[in-house]
Amino acid sequence: MSETTPLLALPLIASAQAQKHVTHNEALARLDALAQLAVQDRHRTLPPGAPMAGDRHLVAAGASGDWAGQDGRIALYEDGWTFLSPRAGWRVFVADERATLVHTGAGWSDLLAGTQSGGAVTLRALEEELVLAGASVASTILIPDRAICLGVASRTVTAVTGASAYEVGIAGETAKFGGLLSVAAGAANIGVIGPQAFYADTPLRVTALGGAFTGGRVRLALFLLAFSI
Repeated sequence: MSETTPLLALPLIASAQAQKHVTHNEALARLDALAQLAVQDRHRTLPPGAPMAGDRHLVAAGASGDWAGQDGRIALYEDGWTFLSPRAGWRVFVADERATLVHTGAGWSDLLAGTQSGGAVTLRALEEELVLAGASVASTILIPDRAICLGVASRTVTAVTGASAYEVGIAGETAKFGGLLSVAAGAANIGVIGPQAFYADTPLRVTALGGAFTGGRVRLALFLLAFSI
């Protein structure tokens, strides 16, 4: 008889086993960690300095210290670190990115659908908050080369000064995702476009109207489909 279950590797109680509660509690702890799986993040190579019971992380490539050799596994903190091995088809919610990943059998991916040889299509949402100054401000988030852009949402986080309104777009199409947008704090817009392919990495641009920006903050959210071969 196997000592663990075949899918979640939960420990099984052996016939006539002493201290049965230890095995039973270990199985419950693993089930508690893996059911409705969610982790705090996926880019750490070292464990956090002050973990709390129940904290979970996806161990990033090149991990060291207490996480050495555990790349791609689920790190669970109880009295110490326990590492759980994912299987193909498992899904996990990554809290700091608000993203859902699936395990392909080779690693974690944000793909929507994929081919046996690794081709994939991915739906992505990227966010950045820009501090406004001058005639225009470009984002560091990009519409990637050979991606399809679906739209860009914007929100005035802090009231804009200097300009009477602003536009959200790209170089050469400065109002592509919204024009004459309000400078008042809390104003928002969802700039949906017909799905459009881009063939170069393209930053977003916030352009001042009626005068240059002298202050304010605008948050942008970019929505796109990306592909890999």
